Amino acid sequence: MINIAIFASGNGSNAENIIRYFLKSKRIRVALILSNREDAYVHKRGRALGVHSRSFRKAEFDEGKSVLDALQAYSVDFIVLAGFLLKVSQPILEAYPDRILNIHPALLPKHGGKGMYGDRVHRAVIDAGDTESGITIHYVNEHYDEGTILFQARCEVLSTDSADDVARKVHELEYLHFPKVIEEAVLKVFPLPNR
Repeated sequence: MINIAIFASGNGSNAENIIRYFLKSKRIRVALILSNREDAYVHKRGRALGVHSRSFRKAEFDEGKSVLDALQAYSVDFIVLAGFLLKVSQPILEAYPDRILNIHPALLPKHGGKGMYGDRVHRAVIDAGDTESGITIHYVNEHYDEGTILFQARCEVLSTDSADDVARKVHELEYLHFPKVIEEAVLKVFPLPNR
């Protein structure tokens, strides 16, 4: 079994969607949720679906050792960021090269970078007068939202749309595509054995 850890900072709706998707898999499972917030609702979602969760302070994520120890204890092979607001530290990047995926709620390289997350992104799309938005799934490197892009999906932004309207359209794309793209990325690193 290939084990995934989800890093999340908040509500955890994407994390729940990912966990539910892989409950049906015979090859991949979500083994652990890690958060930088003890009060993040993602913990409750994970526990309700039988997934262990832990919290670490920002300093622990930055230093890396205790987080890496937890990942090793759960035999984690791959990391997925689903609404995780901290920058992934160098020790974690080095331990999981090309095995950390993030989803961004816009079409990178537009509307990315430090501080660009959630509603801030959707407001930026509206303020820029963009006629489309969407999701970008990319590998994580040492810079915010600059890793190699693996997948993008688009949605139309109407002149009458609010930031909430854009958010709803983007969430639909996230729920539809993110688990499948994770599965493809994981199986590329850990392919099925030849028979």
